[in-house]
Amino acid sequence: PYKCVKCGKSFSNSFCLIHHHIIHTGEQPYRCRKCWKSFSDYSIIHQRLRSEERPYKCGECGKSFKLTSYLNHHQKIHTGERSYECSKCGKRFWPRAHV
Repeated sequence: PYKCVKCGKSFSNSFCLIHHHIIHTGEQPYRCRKCWKSFSDYSIIHQRLRSEERPYKCGECGKSFKLTSYLNHHQKIHTGERSYECSKCGKRFWPRAHV
């Protein structure tokens, strides 16, 4: 057995122990290609996007989202933020498809 010197957790092989060490370093080498958020474990990205779990709730309307980036994007509806500017007329729009 391979044992972590930081927390005492045991692993059946050295690869698992090395992978486990990321938890203690705070390193987040895995980045989601949809929201660009980083994670310490690749499976977290896969699980969140494939599950029905929606832990991030809009305080304004109660709608729930899988990722904070989805919630942040949604909240622009309530704030009236118009992030995208038309290069021809200078008017600002939300969402981008309306430019």
